[in-house]
Amino acid sequence: MNTLQSTIKKTATIKGCGLHTGKDVTLTLHPADVNTGIVFRRSDLDPIVNVPALASYVVDTSRGTTLEKSGARIYTVEHVLAALAGLQVDNCIVEVNNEEIPIMDGSAAPFVEAIKNAGIETQDIERDVFEVTEVMRYVYDRSEIVLLPADDFKISVMVDYETKVLGTQNAILESLDDFADEIASARTFSFLHELEPLIKQGLIKGGDIKNAIIYVDQPIDEASIERLKGVFDQPDVEVKPNGVLNNITLTSPNEAARHKLLDVLGDLTLAGKPIKGHIIATRPGHFANTEAAKAVQMSIKGRSTAPSYDPNVEPLMDVNKVMSILPHRPPFLLIDKVIEMSDTHVVGLKNVTMNETFFNGHFPGAPVMPGVLQVEAMAQVGGILALSTVPDPENYLTYFLRLDNVKFKHKVVPGDTLIFNLKLSAPIRRGLVQMSGEAYVGKALVMQADMMAQIKKEK
Repeated sequence: MNTLQSTIKKTATIKGCGLHTGKDVTLTLHPADVNTGIVFRRSDLDPIVNVPALASYVVDTSRGTTLEKSGARIYTVEHVLAALAGLQVDNCIVEVNNEEIPIMDGSAAPFVEAIKNAGIETQDIERDVFEVTEVMRYVYDRSEIVLLPADDFKISVMVDYETKVLGTQNAILESLDDFADEIASARTFSFLHELEPLIKQGLIKGGDIKNAIIYVDQPIDEASIERLKGVFDQPDVEVKPNGVLNNITLTSPNEAARHKLLDVLGDLTLAGKPIKGHIIATRPGHFANTEAAKAVQMSIKGRSTAPSYDPNVEPLMDVNKVMSILPHRPPFLLIDKVIEMSDTHVVGLKNVTMNETFFNGHFPGAPVMPGVLQVEAMAQVGGILALSTVPDPENYLTYFLRLDNVKFKHKVVPGDTLIFNLKLSAPIRRGLVQMSGEAYVGKALVMQADMMAQIKKEK
């Protein structure tokens, strides 16, 4: 790993179209001063908006990694970030004249080539590296990202799609010096059965079978073949013996795993600093990658990510509205307000007072809120989000199925205001709700947990 910061020697320009938007895009890489970091620039907007390549600006990971600041979005940033990180370019302005990074051939190779042609210039300031000093583990649904102490940088990736055409694959990058030759050319991929819903959503407008590997893991009839000819504007579409649509020749048998490794590298660049350590990613995806990047970013900053709370602002839900959704009642109703909620997250609040009934018997001489009740309060906040997905929440109940990674960081005492921040770890399916949650008092993290529950209609 390099010890000094670097940038590119001159500007480099790439033209292409966005995979999901289909819009023509011109991307220009510019040299940048020391300590600038990687910054995306939307030059098509007035005024121009700069979006730092940081995990705190991630707003969507459904089909790629999307950043947003001041209303300006940048879609599909992971491949160009992987190229910059793989070549150890610390400082660069990535200017685009539209909202999406061009997909090119679906890999990082075109960006690597452009950077190499521009040249890399060493700068006279040391790199500020985040050194992993203890095991850091992040689990999101079936994805796991682990960071281990190591003398240099290394990534190991395992993917498992449990299909005959694409089963278990592994990929390893022993050194960033090998990125350009071993990983950069690995292209993005998808399963054929995933394409039609995306097309109906207006996505992959810039996609064809030249910039993505398409695996066919389910039987396909002639009518589907004919339909794909129209979708891809190709006169001849067929499935090759290895289960891949034609016009694509795999660069390696484990190209899918290598591309996932590429994505991990690009997404973890959003932590804000180069990482010195061994990254082990099991079934990685953009959500898990960027959530791990956020956690690392928080560790780097040494600053809490507690939600802001202004008691003078009217809450989204007061206690009466909460009781119209949740079946709980005092003394077991453990939340007072919901102050923020979206389709994927919810923020709720509990004022801890001395007249709580549980303080009568729980350490009366030194009252401390029981950890199990902190978990229950967090679950009630999560229940608000879960029940908001059904039209008649008063007719449903939520039941705990599992708790994982529960940690208590500090005690909670009378006078504290607990703020719970929960996010979906996976889309809600068949009534199953998976969330990761954190609880704060002020800016201090006091408790965290991963939980699963099920929404069931009352009989």
